[in-house]
Amino acid sequence: MAHRAHRWRAAGVTVTAAGLIALGLAAPGASAVTEPRVDLRVLVVDDGGGPVGAITARLRGEGVPYTIVDLGDPGRPTLTDAFLGDTVGGRPRAKFQGVVVPNEAPFGAGSAEQTALESYERTYGIPQLDAYTWAHPGVGLDPIDHDGYVGPLDGRTANVTTAGRSGPFGYLRGSFSFEDNAPSVDESYGFVAQPRAGFTSYVETPVPGGAGSGTLLGEYAHDGRRELVVTFAYNRYQQQFQVLARGMVEWLTQGVHLGRARDYFAVHVDDVFAPDARWDTGRNCTPGDIDCGDGGTDTTTPIRMTAADARYAASWQQSHGFTLDMVFNAGAGEEWKEENGGTDPLTDQLLADRAKYRWVNHTYTHLFLGCVQDVSAVPWSCAKNADGSTRWVSRSDISAQISDNHDWGLLHGLSLDRGELVTGEHSGLKTLPQQPQDNPELGPALALNGVRWTASDNSRESAQRAVGSSTLTVPRHPMNVYYNVGTKAEMADEYNWIYTAKADGGSGICEDNPASTCLAEPLDTATGYTDHIVPAEARTDLGHVLGNDPRPHYAHQSNLAEDRLLYPVLERVLAGHRALFADNTPVVNLRQSAIGTELQNRARWQEALDAGRVTAYRIGKTVTVGAPAGTRIPVTAPEGTRQQYLLTSGTFGTPYAGARSAWAAPGTAQTALTLRLP
Repeated sequence: MAHRAHRWRAAGVTVTAAGLIALGLAAPGASAVTEPRVDLRVLVVDDGGGPVGAITARLRGEGVPYTIVDLGDPGRPTLTDAFLGDTVGGRPRAKFQGVVVPNEAPFGAGSAEQTALESYERTYGIPQLDAYTWAHPGVGLDPIDHDGYVGPLDGRTANVTTAGRSGPFGYLRGSFSFEDNAPSVDESYGFVAQPRAGFTSYVETPVPGGAGSGTLLGEYAHDGRRELVVTFAYNRYQQQFQVLARGMVEWLTQGVHLGRARDYFAVHVDDVFAPDARWDTGRNCTPGDIDCGDGGTDTTTPIRMTAADARYAASWQQSHGFTLDMVFNAGAGEEWKEENGGTDPLTDQLLADRAKYRWVNHTYTHLFLGCVQDVSAVPWSCAKNADGSTRWVSRSDISAQISDNHDWGLLHGLSLDRGELVTGEHSGLKTLPQQPQDNPELGPALALNGVRWTASDNSRESAQRAVGSSTLTVPRHPMNVYYNVGTKAEMADEYNWIYTAKADGGSGICEDNPASTCLAEPLDTATGYTDHIVPAEARTDLGHVLGNDPRPHYAHQSNLAEDRLLYPVLERVLAGHRALFADNTPVVNLRQSAIGTELQNRARWQEALDAGRVTAYRIGKTVTVGAPAGTRIPVTAPEGTRQQYLLTSGTFGTPYAGARSAWAAPGTAQTALTLRLP
């Protein structure tokens, strides 16, 4: 593996003795004293553009430390030899292991700052990532009038070359497409060009309107320096960037860096055992819930899975290698059973397959656990006590909802984690605008029941936060597959109500909300779900997966019933991921407690970085990282890396995407984490 890594790290490059040492190679006559220290930090030269912003967001998302030099800031530091490097304890130090620049010469060719940067990269073997530039000989490419192209790239297929797959993009299966979400809009733009000597192409595409292929991304080795040249524009949310982002970071850091990334995907199915109210397509509200007010009698039939739906869910999981989290309300199921002759084939089937799922406590009867709701008007409000204070659901009622459901689950053989909870509608947590604070009784009730991780709605609160003294939230992504629909037609009808203008028969919500966009015209209720909603939702969800976002997604048991609306979305996400990524980069499907821990580790790590309390560097083949006591340290390194303890060593991390990574900690009696690279 080490030899393979050296092929892409140093191919075609002539560097100084110090540069060879920085690459982990032997340099004639080099001594231990002069062997340089390279700090594990990236320099970002920011022009305010989308490509640099995308790379910066990826660095932060993985937990890679970086320093920004803002070109638009008149008070910014000047790049000099002293800014880029110095000496520590008599040893030369490179302050940055990689450099991100908006283009190949952001300070101007021949300028003092550009000269200092190039000299620094040459001396220490530091790679430079050109975030976006045009095709020209200065970056190792022929101009586009030599069998090239410049223009939109929407929908174009790109192929990872043999060099790319054997190097920094070995986690990809081989090809991917540029997004083309709006045929009437140019969403991507770039240069397709022919490489010159010294340029190794990593990603190519057939030349539009021409013959053969040209490069879009590759490594240019010249004058003792290495540049990763990108000739297409992008932003952080576009799939073409998300697919390549991991490899760009690995190339930039030569495969050794702080931070780690996985392709996470977890799906919670709420309200299991309970029925869900149904959308009324005539009244455009949900009778049986609280949003119809006094608008008439509820004539709709509640939506609830059948035993056949349960058998299908178990079979689907097995065939797709994916586990759903069943978020259950046992009391609601018992009420259903009592109201329907004392039998319940659904519950019997789910319990027969209990070992095939993960189970999460969703409270016994889905009681709203915040303020006592006054539903006499739409929207509802918080009921008040005689003195005008808010009337809260009591601590004892909250506790009973948690403990009764947990006890039922244990009695029926469900494998539960007592520390996990999802309250009904995320209730108990603040709900704007009606309830601007948490129910003060919620935190103590959670602590009493040993709850460490309670779900929140990511669309309302995207950051993890504390609830009471012992519980943290786990934000969940709501899926655009609604709880109150069982059929494709119902789903498209409600979607139309939300996303069409009043003039087109919609609610106009999309017109009033600046974050929303109205449909050009209402969807056909017969085809709209399959043709529009499924691709849009799957694209959003896959974007979360590719963005190293561990937060779970959530839908409802109603979406596994009737037309089984959830499965087409999940299948599209999973199939899309398999088509893009090699077998060494699988979807990681965690339960809620593990996701909570991941978010907690990230928050503590970012706090340590922001406070300047992390010291990390590489000297030859040894990596040393110091951080505040109790802080888990994310590190990514090549296969063969070992962690050094006082008297022994052990294999470091777990394999993923061709590397090894972990949330690590120093060994017993050690104050720093020490790794030995292969």
